[in-house]
Amino acid sequence: MAKARNPIDLYYWPTPNGWKISIMLEECGFPYDVKYIDILAGEQFKPEFLAISPNNRMPAIVDRDGPGGKPISIFESGAILQYLGNKSGKLYPPEIHQRIDVDQWLFWQMAGLGPMSGQAGHFRNYARQTIPYAIARYTNEVARLYGVMNKRLADRPFLAGNYSIADIACYPWVTSAERLGQNLESFPHLQRWYETIGARPAVIRGMALGADRRASPDRLKNDDKVHEILFGTHRN
Repeated sequence: MAKARNPIDLYYWPTPNGWKISIMLEECGFPYDVKYIDILAGEQFKPEFLAISPNNRMPAIVDRDGPGGKPISIFESGAILQYLGNKSGKLYPPEIHQRIDVDQWLFWQMAGLGPMSGQAGHFRNYARQTIPYAIARYTNEVARLYGVMNKRLADRPFLAGNYSIADIACYPWVTSAERLGQNLESFPHLQRWYETIGARPAVIRGMALGADRRASPDRLKNDDKVHEILFGTHRN
């Protein structure tokens, strides 16, 4: 198992994608320094951050103790989870069949649960025009995805059997179920999984990181400058 000599730099803001990495770092026990990227102020568009994360999205990390002792920067939360799993030897099994099981649920989150939840959250809570079709479309899709997880978890404690980076990737996107129009009581196996993960000390610490910096939903919707930065046509 690799041990970090230098703290890993975590470029972070308290959002579901950011929480994935704060949770994983806590689970791995790696030291890390938080570099807050205030997405409400547009710091994600600064050249120094774009050099690390060219898609102007956080999270990103810089590991000064990278492979071969050389620094490495990584953007995209799924890639970061895989890297930290490989580096730590934790929550990312080396056996190929088990790893593929973890990977498919990790990519399922990246391609489905995250984007669909983001769109449902946007049209339900932040869009300034009420668009019934969009609200129904994405709310129903999130319900379908929750149903996929609920069925998967009916006969196993976690998505890939054992707790893994797949669960860490999915968990933050279930924390806002109510705001996405979902009732977890309708998904009892998912609710059990959610409560089990939420009780883990590392998850509690990871979710608490920067909690005082989160903006209220009203500000995200009604502050013209913030709304333009987050949802407008801001370019690099």
